[in-house]
Amino acid sequence: KMKSTTDVMLRTNDLEAAKAYYHGVLGFANIPVSDRIIGFDAGGLAIYFERGDANGSVLEFEVDDVTEAKMKLLAHGCTLVEENPAIPRCYLSDRFGLIFNLTKRVL
Repeated sequence: KMKSTTDVMLRTNDLEAAKAYYHGVLGFANIPVSDRIIGFDAGGLAIYFERGDANGSVLEFEVDDVTEAKMKLLAHGCTLVEENPAIPRCYLSDRFGLIFNLTKRVL
């Protein structure tokens, strides 16, 4: 069973412009992360920007077993967009175009 988190990740090569807009214009509070990721508290969700080429909005789903969920979703028409166990990151796209990250559920 999957459950969404309140996190949305996007990529941009201009973190300062994202900060100027989301913090300066919209007034969202900064969420301290790192020098390559900035975050904003938008109330019902947290919006994060990672330095890099834009890839669309990425939602996050928690699962008990990332490998098992990934295999099940791939067997049901999802495609692997990006994977890096060191981060950890497992971006999938479903057949309707939704991109999401699978993450291990923390109890």
